[in-house]
Formats: sequence, structure tokens, C-alpha cells
Amino acid sequence: MPGFSYRHALARSKSQLERQKSQADETAILGDSDSETHAGPSQSCGRGIIQDFRTTIGTHWCNEMTTFNTKTIAVSFFMFIAVIAPSITFGAVYAKRTNNYIGAVELLLATGWCGTYYSLVAGMPMMINGGTGPVLTFQAVLYELAKQLDIPFLTFNAWVGIWIAVYMLLAAFFDLNRIIKYATRFTDEVFAFLIVSIFILDAIGNPTSQVGLFHYFTEDHPHNEKQKELDEDYEHMTVALLSLILGIGTAFVALFLRKIRYSSFCCNDYVRSVVTDFAITISVVLCTVLKHTVFESVQIEELNVPDNFAPTFNCCTEDCTSYFPEECPDQDAAFGRRPWVVDLFDVNGKTWTIFMAAGPAALGFILAFLDNGITWHIVNHPSNKISHGEAYNYDTCVSAVMLAINSVLGLPWLVASTVPCIMHVTAMSETDRHGVTHSIQESRLTGFLTHVLVLGTIFALGVIKLIPLPVLYGVFLFMGLVALPAQQFWQRFLLFFQEPSKIALNPYTENLPIGRIHKYTVIQLVMFALLYAVKNYKAISIGFPLFILLCIPVRLYVLPKIFDHDELTLLDGTPEEIEKWLQDDDDIFASTDKDASDKDSSIKEFVKRNGLKLPSFNEGDNDDDDVDAEEVRSA
Repeated sequence: MPGFSYRHALARSKSQLERQKSQADETAILGDSDSETHAGPSQSCGRGIIQDFRTTIGTHWCNEMTTFNTKTIAVSFFMFIAVIAPSITFGAVYAKRTNNYIGAVELLLATGWCGTYYSLVAGMPMMINGGTGPVLTFQAVLYELAKQLDIPFLTFNAWVGIWIAVYMLLAAFFDLNRIIKYATRFTDEVFAFLIVSIFILDAIGNPTSQVGLFHYFTEDHPHNEKQKELDEDYEHMTVALLSLILGIGTAFVALFLRKIRYSSFCCNDYVRSVVTDFAITISVVLCTVLKHTVFESVQIEELNVPDNFAPTFNCCTEDCTSYFPEECPDQDAAFGRRPWVVDLFDVNGKTWTIFMAAGPAALGFILAFLDNGITWHIVNHPSNKISHGEAYNYDTCVSAVMLAINSVLGLPWLVASTVPCIMHVTAMSETDRHGVTHSIQESRLTGFLTHVLVLGTIFALGVIKLIPLPVLYGVFLFMGLVALPAQQFWQRFLLFFQEPSKIALNPYTENLPIGRIHKYTVIQLVMFALLYAVKNYKAISIGFPLFILLCIPVRLYVLPKIFDHDELTLLDGTPEEIEKWLQDDDDIFASTDKDASDKDSSIKEFVKRNGLKLPSFNEGDNDDDDVDAEEVRSA
């Protein structure tokens, strides 16, 4: 193992013993002596909300609203594409899972107004809110539950959302966000890896659904079946191959342009920076133009959005319980669209369901609370150099307002979306060629302009339909591939396949045996697999939030029984904690070397005082320099 020294480990073991013993009692309570430091003092009874407002929006709002420059424009266009892609694709999945009660239009509207509102009034403007896989899964479970209860889905969904908003306001008032600060890199990485894997799998080919580029190669893909009905000569392999080229091409052209920043291409550094900032925009436009010029006759799947701005659900009858035309094929025309405002008391005579909704809302609260909190925790990691402060409690109130309004309007619930948040922070950062962040431009304008563009698209849906769906899959793939390398979890996973002598040096590879690193990574893989299985198994998917929460006690109470404090610091600590550990370790090693040097000096003094000579092991030395072994032993 490169860099790892057992002599080094033995030299510091004695000094660590006393330190670890003093930490034992605290570890038994918290699992990590640093956890209390992370959590900080309680700010309940609303004090945390007021403090968050004062230190963030009350201090930095004006500066964050006046950061207009070339980077702001470029990142706004990039984030527009990064936001619009999951909004449309998740919207299509929402429509499928909720019988079109929620669709792409609803998700676009929610994304647009929530993002604009959040960028203006929230305390942490670098966050991007959007639809996520876990929340989509939870609302799909609510649809099935509403069918079993024989009550309208949107009404039941609205009451669950209102209860969640109440829980979120109470959580902010009593400072329950302190729980999130017990989450460490362990929990952050498992959750982030789950979200990144959803993006990549949805781009390439999700094994649990017919979403992704490689599914076009199957004849039973919905797009292939639809086109086959319209044209008997339809060749699905041609469409599949072109879709794959467009999707992979979008991702890798963007990745290539992104690397120009540190290359010798282009005439100067400013041009290289602009090309890098507009990388994904250039790639999407290029592949879209390629499809509509060179391959215009190929029936590539288009975005499933309506021609005009209106609710997705087309009603067969006045009660709006059946969808036109699937559920009333003999009817010539739809009765009309469902109303935007949900009738909260249309519960089919079952008033008790209003209060029963508080039960599933508790699980929904855990999901939204953790989805927000963990993403905020990831973005505010010290390595990202964000300096305008945290606002967990205040932003929880802001999110509660968004969730309640979306529930009443029949819109999907939005939470902090991990991958777009990471993309936003990365795009606004100044980094070196190794990806280390040196500074970041914290701005509200990028979020504001991005979501104003999203709002504009709902009135120009015909323009959005020009972008082929495989191109948006390419955007998904790009976002996942860019977010993946920065995760230490992924870097440690790759160690399983690397030659030990070629492993890159960093604090944990230099100071820990490879077996201990692998054991820690395996535990994270088990937690990831458990989350992924629960999320995709419909019978227990409503309990998905509880399994996310499970990661925190596993880190606090289980891992300290498997790994010592030093190992957890190197594998799971913040940059400051690791830096402090390395400094303390250097001091221990220096002290050990000094003790050894003093001991050597004492031996030499003893030999000289007694007229002895030290043995020499160099070739060619005279025999007179050797000392009699028996004389040395007797001395």
C-alpha cells in the first residue's frame, strides 16, 4: 500500500491509546466525539429561524443580487437546461404513475415559480429545488393509496402535503435541523450516490422502468410500438442507434468542451472560460440542430408536453375522475381540463381521511426533511468554500410554504435536488485542474434567471418540443458523470479495481491499510443497495424515508464499534478535522523520532565512555573498528 507505514502506525499507537480511552464514554453516547460540535447549541422556539435570516438574507442579499457578469449569464443557461431536462422527463414519469393527474406542465410550473420565489427570499440561494426520484416514488404510492381508499387522488395528496408543511414549520420552530448536522460524509455520500445513480441509470437505461437510451433497442418500448402502429415500415433499430448517438454525443461533447478551460485551445483564457461555461448549452443546440437537419426523417422520440399551457388531466365527465381518451375511448371530445385549484373537501364523504392523511404525511415529512437537509449539508461542505452562511431553519419554512401551495394547486412537491445543486455550485466555482475549489461566486441571479426562463417555456412549449428526448437523456448522463468523480465514495469504490502500487495518495490511503478502507466502502455499498431496493420495491417503498434516516444511527452507533476514531476521522471527517489529525499525527511522529535520536546519542556516549567502538557494516572497513561481541554484551 503506497504511503502506509506500519512503523508510523506503531509509533503513534501509544499516544492514541490514552486519547481514544478519553473519547470512549462520549462515543458510547454519540458515536463520534465531533458530532456535538457539528450539531451546535439548540436554537428552538424560533430563535434559529431569526438567526438564520439575520446571518444570510439579512446580511448578503444585496451583494448576491448584484453579481451580474458573463459567468452569471452562462451558468443561467446551463442551469436552465439542467433544470428543464429532469422537469420534463420526471413529468412524463409522474403522468404515468399518477394517471396524468400530475404531468410535465405541472412540474414545469412548480419548478418555475418555486425557483423564482426561492432565489429571492431563501437564505441559501445556491440551492436548486426540483422533482426527485424519492419524492416521485412517494407521491406515486399516495396515488395507489387514494385508489384503495376510494377518494380523489389530488384531494388526498393536498391534505398530505398540508400536513407535511405543518410538520416542517414545527421542525424549524423547534430546531430539528440539528439532527441533520449529525449526518456526516457517510450519510451524505450514500444519499448523493443514490441520486447520481438515478440520473445515470435514467439516461442509459433504468432496469426497473422503460426509461433510458438502451430501451429503444427493445421492440416493446412505448415509442416503438406507437410508431409501428403509424408506419408498418418503421425500423426501431435505426431510431435506437440514432438515439444512442445523440444521447452519448450530447454528454461527451459537453464533457470535451468543459475540459477546454485548462487546455491550450482557443486564443486566450477568457474565451476558454466562456466555452467551458456554455459547454452544455452548445452541446444541446448542436445535437438538436443535427437531428432536425441531417436526420430529419428519423422518428426520434419527442418530449411529451402539451401544445399549450393547461393542466395535464383531460376529464371525460364533469366529476373529472376518468382520463380522456384512454378511459372513455367512445367519447368524441373531452369534457375539459381539471381545475387548477384542488377541492380540499371532495373526499367522497370520508371526512376522516383529512386527519388520517397526517399518518403518511409523517413519512413524507421525513423524506422532504432529509432530502432538503442532506442536500443542504452536502452543498455547505467546507470544501465548497461557501461563506455566506447556513439557513437550515429559515429555509425549512420557505420550503414548507412552497410545498403547501403546490399541494393546493395539484402540483408536485419540490425539494432540494442534489445533482442540480452540485452542478450549480461547481459551475459558479473557480477550481484548479485537479478540481479543488479556491473560491465561489455566491449569487441569487443565476437561480432567478434560470427559473424565469423555465416560467417562460410554459408559454412556449412548442419550442421545447424541438429538443429530442435522447438529447435530454444526454444531459442527464452529463450531470451524473460530472457529479460522480467528486464523491469520495466513488473514489474508494474504484480502489477495488486498482493496483495497490498505483493508488493515488491522499490522507486515508497514506495512513490506513487498504483492507480497512475496503471494509468501510462495503458498508456504504450495503446501505446504498438497501436504499435502492426499498425505493424500487412498491410494497415497501412508502417506508423509503425511514431507511434514509437509518444511515445516521448506523454512522453514530455501529461504525465506531468497527473502526477507531482515527480511521473514522480520515474516512468521514471534514477537511478541518482531517487537517488537525494530520498535524497531530506529525507532532507524534516527530516526538517519536526525537526520542529515538536521544536514545541513539545515549548509546554512543556510553560506548565512548567505556572505550568501545560501534560495529561498522560498510565494506572495506578495518577489522580494528569492530568491537568484540562478548564485550558489547557484557557492557
